[in-house]
Amino acid sequence: GKSTTLATLIDFINENRSDHIITIEDPIEFVHPNKKCLVNQRQVHTHTESFKRALRAALREDPDVVLVGEMRDLETIMIALETAETGHLVFGTLHTTTAPGTIDRLINQFPVDQQQQVRVGLAEGLKGVVSQTLCKKKGGGRIAGLEILMSSPALVAYIREGKIHQIPMLMQTGRKEGMCALNDSLLEHVAKGAVEPMEAYQRAVVKDDLIKRMGALPNIRSP
Repeated sequence: GKSTTLATLIDFINENRSDHIITIEDPIEFVHPNKKCLVNQRQVHTHTESFKRALRAALREDPDVVLVGEMRDLETIMIALETAETGHLVFGTLHTTTAPGTIDRLINQFPVDQQQQVRVGLAEGLKGVVSQTLCKKKGGGRIAGLEILMSSPALVAYIREGKIHQIPMLMQTGRKEGMCALNDSLLEHVAKGAVEPMEAYQRAVVKDDLIKRMGALPNIRSP
């Protein structure tokens, strides 16, 4: 479901801002017509050799927003971080299951002697992380369980100091800022009757917490 979420974000910007958007994808799954924005889409192996080469070239085209379909290697991640540090809005994807895990994965891609410098850059440049897992919906179809982490002074400090283990608590206390833990999202789907308790349990990362909280819901039998 990552491609659909990214396409929705790009479409929102396309309808509400007057920017130059460049997407680098493998393959292009959603074609974006120009609305309020100028949108240029590049497909790896068709228009360019690789994500990293396309990303380098994109910076010469004066973009405001850059979408990197997948940050597969160290060099692509490095260029994406540099692009964000120079004032561009960068969207990218990683194969991770939680928001804190995404930050850990980004930092740990780098050699140990570079990680502190990366932490500082990431702390300043990161605007948010959306981690998602698709759940089977009652009656057919899929619905996304979301974990949302937004930038805040506390998050900046945690990333700089390497205190990634404290981020889950930050998401619990940051609901007013739009943050959401995965279990909160799964619990909401169960409470609304959109997802079976067993399906939510299978998708959860912190399973014990979810079982305890589902047990407190009326007319819900925990798995």
